[in-house]
Amino acid sequence: MNRVVDVQQLNVRFPLDGGRWLSRRWLTAVDGVSFALSRGETLGVVGESGCGKSSLGRALLGLVPIHSGTILLNGARVDGASPASLRRLRRNAQMVFQDPSGSLDPRMTVGQSVAEPLEIFEPGLGSSEVRSRIATALEQVGLAPEHADRYPHEFSGGQCQRIGIARAVILRPTVVVCDEPVSALDVSVQGQVMNLLARLRAELGLAYVFISHNLAVVRHLSSSVLVMYLGRTMEHAPRDELYDRPLHPYTRALLDAVPAPEPGGKSRRLPASIGGELPSPLSPPAGCVFASRCPHAQDRCKEARPALEEARPGHRVACHRWREWTGGLAPRPDA
Repeated sequence: MNRVVDVQQLNVRFPLDGGRWLSRRWLTAVDGVSFALSRGETLGVVGESGCGKSSLGRALLGLVPIHSGTILLNGARVDGASPASLRRLRRNAQMVFQDPSGSLDPRMTVGQSVAEPLEIFEPGLGSSEVRSRIATALEQVGLAPEHADRYPHEFSGGQCQRIGIARAVILRPTVVVCDEPVSALDVSVQGQVMNLLARLRAELGLAYVFISHNLAVVRHLSSSVLVMYLGRTMEHAPRDELYDRPLHPYTRALLDAVPAPEPGGKSRRLPASIGGELPSPLSPPAGCVFASRCPHAQDRCKEARPALEEARPGHRVACHRWREWTGGLAPRPDA
């Protein structure tokens, strides 16, 4: 399959003004991340708050500064692209935001919000064609064409997110970045929106970059999963392999924190094996950035940065001791 996203050694940095007496410092949000994505695939990006997930998603669309590395969208370079080139690229790369209501202008009708991409990228369309495209987009996300004349405050959070998805797909993009698209929704509504995203992926051949802190949600939709910590890739693997055979202690800790279902509809929470706080991204540890919280860390973990090693085809891990603490490629005891 043809790659629609190809990211190599991406670095995203933000300048911090040190004030009158201090020199400028840099906060590295994304540090050497690489991945590729084809049509019909979904990359789940997971990690704690502050790990760089959202910065990665925004970098794909050229919404944050790219310090180094390359990003190709449908074969075209995002890094170093001029504003005019970025504008053209965004026709095929759209975004669904975390806050369903906040991402919609309360002064605009639903139809005006959904039609806005058409006004930007297809300004020559007649009014009847625009209305037809709006109606089709709303129907694709489970809303009625007459909803186009209403305002965002007249809809629930789940309906507002459907409107945001309609706006994202009306141009038939190849890539959609979903930044925590269900985290603000009720659990019952989350499932409906996830099913909608899965259906649109199949019908339209979309590729998703699905950003979330919820590993249970990510498993439902993703083809592969990228685990980030302090801007770096800790592990990257096909979905089922990562969930059944995590090779990084951080991945294992995230999975252990997911409630496990029990008969009768109840759930239990496995003992968490992670403690401490995320180190400051302004002064990341010299070696493995997870070493200060890792129960398996040794001196070399604190001194040398681990390479992102291919443990088996398609499964990469950045850990000095993954063979020792996992016993090679043994499955999780509870898998």
